[in-house]
Amino acid sequence: MKKIALTLALVVAALAISQSALANQKLATEKNCMACHAIDKKLLGPAYKDVAAKYAGQKDALAKLTTKVMKGGGGVWGGFMPANPQVTEAEAKTLVTWVLSQK
Repeated sequence: MKKIALTLALVVAALAISQSALANQKLATEKNCMACHAIDKKLLGPAYKDVAAKYAGQKDALAKLTTKVMKGGGGVWGGFMPANPQVTEAEAKTLVTWVLSQK
């Protein structure tokens, strides 16, 4: 009986994680991030996987990129990212956390 309960708990956890990943991609789409970015290829902006690789291990990456999503910025990837005023700070943190998790 314990094995069944453990298996069920693992399945529920896996579903929650996958739903979270899909929800964050949905948020990126809703906030028009996917108009300039893709997960695994460069569009107007860098691929999210490239962003995650560039900022891997940087302690200030979440704060730095959250600000960039909200206020815009440039020079890092050779272009300029406009501000996204429709994104709240909480949404920006959620999006950046998701982007940084891409492999």
